Amino acid sequence: MLIDSHCHINFKEIATNLDAYMQHMVDNDVRYALCVATRPDNIAEVIDLAEGKNNVFATVGIHPDEKLPEFELTEEFLFAYSQHPKVVAIGETGLDYYWNKDIDMSWQHKRFQTHINVAKRSGLPLVIHTRESAEDAWKMLAENGINDCGAVIHCFTENLDWARKFLDLGCYISFSGIVTFKSAKDIQEAAKYVPLDRLLVETDAPYLAPVPHRGKLNHPALVLHTAEFIADLRQVNLDTIAEATSNNFFNLFKKAKTYITGGN
Repeated sequence: MLIDSHCHINFKEIATNLDAYMQHMVDNDVRYALCVATRPDNIAEVIDLAEGKNNVFATVGIHPDEKLPEFELTEEFLFAYSQHPKVVAIGETGLDYYWNKDIDMSWQHKRFQTHINVAKRSGLPLVIHTRESAEDAWKMLAENGINDCGAVIHCFTENLDWARKFLDLGCYISFSGIVTFKSAKDIQEAAKYVPLDRLLVETDAPYLAPVPHRGKLNHPALVLHTAEFIADLRQVNLDTIAEATSNNFFNLFKKAKTYITGGN
């Protein structure tokens, strides 16, 4: 069994033919997927999707790329959604300095802090996006202490040193299809190093399809190729990666396990 720990199957590229992509998941033994919200106007959409699919869970959050000058994010806004039984995490949140070149990035820091506060208040883990911002993201997590809620650095694209630093904070590390790209040597080094009990795999669908589907539409079933690649990197069999990453998913996203087991 595999789990896609981060995808956007509510996006129209997939949603318009969702049942077919869900069948592909079954065919590749990808049992569950975490659908990640990115904007205030798609949170309800993501939750509705999760309500309609037994094997899909949801997050609530606003992507750091989204400036949204007319929207004021509050803790109460996020916390209210976090109480839904299929909402298992807070995010996608974090910092992104690649797309946003503002001199003053305090608006991103403020929004990230709001997500952190809600995660600690709700007891749900953070789904964290970083791009050209690892140092500041790490500092904010270190200053806030996230042991009680937990976190995952999704779509990890940093080097081994940063993997170690985030692991030292208690974070999980999730690898997308980027790890399969020939140019991704630093990411591959990190994928070999991350302890088996802190490793997750994801698609970030509909983006970043792994080799041999690079450049094509990504979808949750293709997480199999990422898992196979990491298994080869680490010189273990696929079952080892599948079992570890599935266990890690439920260890981090505890509310998902509670939902499946009915609280047992």
